[in-house]
Amino acid sequence: QVQLVESGGGLVQAGGSLRLSCATSARTLSSYSMAWFRQAPGKEREFVARISWTSRTTWYVDSVKGRFTISKDNAKNTLYLQMNNLKPEDTAVYYCAADRSTAIIQRMSAAQYDYWGQGTQVTVSS
Repeated sequence: QVQLVESGGGLVQAGGSLRLSCATSARTLSSYSMAWFRQAPGKEREFVARISWTSRTTWYVDSVKGRFTISKDNAKNTLYLQMNNLKPEDTAVYYCAADRSTAIIQRMSAAQYDYWGQGTQVTVSS
């Protein structure tokens, strides 16, 4: 059973920063590629960022490039999403996801991920 537990969401003003965390097992973090998705009210779940299981490759949706950074700390069994210069359009529930495939490729569809956390709310006020 793979468990993913997000934390770190909250309310922040535009231009501010937040760091999201996703706690999981050592096996999951070292073996699976991981990603962050987000879902705003009335919208489909949207890919945000992905990191390969090797940690050597990352991918981002264009709207967050230069502002968000995905990383992981295998010693702490935690995946992170550092979000800087936040904008009101970043408001959403953010989800951590794990992909069992070892392929070092971009995967932007939610259907390609095998495990999900419960989500954490991020609200950016203008």
